[in-house]
Amino acid sequence: VAEARHLWQVVARPNVMIKVPATREGVPADGTLAAEGINVNITLMFSLGHYEAVAQAYLRGIDRHPKPHQVTSVASLFVSRLDVVADRLLEEIGSPEALSLRGRIAIANARRVYRRFGELFDGESFAALERRGARVQRPLWASTGTKNASYSDVLYIEELIGPDTITTIPPATLDAFRDHGRVRVTL
Repeated sequence: VAEARHLWQVVARPNVMIKVPATREGVPADGTLAAEGINVNITLMFSLGHYEAVAQAYLRGIDRHPKPHQVTSVASLFVSRLDVVADRLLEEIGSPEALSLRGRIAIANARRVYRRFGELFDGESFAALERRGARVQRPLWASTGTKNASYSDVLYIEELIGPDTITTIPPATLDAFRDHGRVRVTL
C-alpha cells in the first residue's frame, strides 16, 4: 500500500494503474487503494476464488470513497498458463474424457469469472454504487498467447470476447488475430 501510494503521487496522472498482485496481502490492498482513489490493476489471478476476493475488496473500497467515479480498476486473470498446468494433469490421467478437456480448462475458468463479474456488477448490489458514479472493475484477460502449438494461435482471444472486458495480447498473437481471427461476442 505504501509503495502504491508513493507511485501514485510520483506519477501524478489520473489514468495510471498501479499493479498489485492478488496475494494474501494484495487483495486487501486492492480495497484500501480503491477507498483512497488509487487506480489498481490487481494481477496474477488464476481462479474464481481469487477473483471473488479481489472483486469484493474493490467493492468495499469504492463504497468507502466519497467520489467513486474517480476510481478505476481491472482484475487480471491469467489464462493460457492455467491450461499448461491443467493439460499436464489431464495427460497424467490419460482417459479419453480427461484428454478431451485439454485446452478447455482456462477458457471455462475465465467464463466462470466473467459470469461472476456479471452477477456482482450488473445486479442490485452494485446499483447503489453505480448511482454514485462507481465504475465496474473490469476483467482483464492476461497470458493470452497460446502455449500449445496444437491449439489455435488465437484461441484465448476469440473465446473471451465480451462487454466490459480487456485483453492483453502478445504481438505475435495480435498479428495472427488480425490475419485470421474472428470478432464476435463469445462470452
